[in-house]
Amino acid sequence: MAVVREIWKVRPRAKIEFWTDKKYYKNARKITVENGMDLRIRKTIAGKLRRYTNFTFMMYLQHFDVVLKNIRDVFKNIIGFFQSLFRLIANRPDAIFFKGGYVCLPVGIAARFLRIPYVVHDSDAAPGLTNRILAKRATKIATGMPLEYYSYPADKAEWTGIPTSDEFVPATAAKQKALKKELGFDSEEPLLVVTGGSLGAENINLAIREILPSLLKFTSVMLVAGRERYPEMMDLKEYETWDDGKLTSNFRMVKFSSEMYKLFGAADIVVSRAGASTMTELASMRKTVIMVPNEKLPGYHQVKNARAYEKANAVVVVEDGEMHKDPEKLLDAIRKLNKNPEKREELAKNLSGFIKENAAENLANTVISIAKEN
Repeated sequence: MAVVREIWKVRPRAKIEFWTDKKYYKNARKITVENGMDLRIRKTIAGKLRRYTNFTFMMYLQHFDVVLKNIRDVFKNIIGFFQSLFRLIANRPDAIFFKGGYVCLPVGIAARFLRIPYVVHDSDAAPGLTNRILAKRATKIATGMPLEYYSYPADKAEWTGIPTSDEFVPATAAKQKALKKELGFDSEEPLLVVTGGSLGAENINLAIREILPSLLKFTSVMLVAGRERYPEMMDLKEYETWDDGKLTSNFRMVKFSSEMYKLFGAADIVVSRAGASTMTELASMRKTVIMVPNEKLPGYHQVKNARAYEKANAVVVVEDGEMHKDPEKLLDAIRKLNKNPEKREELAKNLSGFIKENAAENLANTVISIAKEN
């Protein structure tokens, strides 16, 4: 949406279509309507390759349903290729912008076949399989992190950054206190915000369950348990007390928040996964972050993201597997940062260095430039 807005600023009459898979179609329609955008949204047939870093060959045989789904999705990609080919022939675009999801693969191969110029955008330090395939023939490759973290050809690659909403900006001390109060917490007490993403992170939630009594002795805690994991964590509601609509404890748990900028703005420390978009939001807000990367995702992209930030002394990394075995490791990391405001400031400052200003504008200009050359 941010890139579309910037394109329309420069080319207000540009015709833009948003192609997505069936699963995300309703959400895409909702988002565009809420943003007042007149975009044509089209369902595209595509399938993904399910790869699990902890799976051996024998484990795939034991989970033959995964193999069958992969075989099925190969055929979905073949169908998606021909669907995309006919669409692109019928209404040939000047440029295509790919964000890297599996739905991009059949469209990208069709675009290659028809020699339509396209831009791929990599948010993570480790490119996903789709982007690795499409980047070989891309006109331009845009990256979310500095180019030193990628092996793309220098003549094609450009560090554009990752677009974020305008709400993700640093909060003043006064604003932070006001946000704590708005969330129901004591504005003078430190606040830890824990999130595993919109669906939730099981290992993070379980670790918080184990260490919560100790945490509440020195900090308030806001846990975003996630839509899928929230029901499993309902026992923690005993730590959350209310009186006449007012929070009377220093713990609160929610399923999900559509206003994460308020939670992040209120936080003194954030515990999070290492997804590129979330990290960009936190960097934009100049936050102190304890990162727990998901080690099971294909390509170890969250682990690689975490290593890049850790090397720059921009975050504290707690290994997911180690935390799962011993939640005290997470508690120890939180306690140390809570006692050390100078370290928190140092980490936050270094994390903010990963921000590329005007990311949406940069991406829009890159897309427009290849359309002009076409």
